[in-house]
Amino acid sequence: MNKPDSLRQALSQGIEYLGHNPDALQLYVDKGSVVSSDFPANGWEYRYTLNAVITDFAGDQNLVTAVVCNWLPTHQPDALNNPELREKIFRFEVDIIRNDLVDIAIYLMLTERVIVTESGGIATVAAATEPDEPEIWLDHRHG
Repeated sequence: MNKPDSLRQALSQGIEYLGHNPDALQLYVDKGSVVSSDFPANGWEYRYTLNAVITDFAGDQNLVTAVVCNWLPTHQPDALNNPELREKIFRFEVDIIRNDLVDIAIYLMLTERVIVTESGGIATVAAATEPDEPEIWLDHRHG
């Protein structure tokens, strides 16, 4: 799975606090499942909730949301183009420790496709790129 590391990079680059305090960001993959299909090619799709937890954050919470919202169109465009999935893809919780300090938990419903190809008896496994438009076989995810 590539998206957890990609989100970590985006948050660390976009939020100075996380760039200086990498241990303040923990990532967890929750409720993971694998769906295998022969269409459009041999492979499978990971479906999971990525839980990103930012601890002891004293910055602007809107900046965190902006970084995530900027990351999603590149990494989960099909869900953003689907009105039903768009409503569910990004959830959050905030634990207010003090007036100036919070812990933030972000929950992103994500998918990653993996394609298996064979050439000369050798199988290759590779992450598929994200589609620009929703595909018919992906429309019923997370449901």
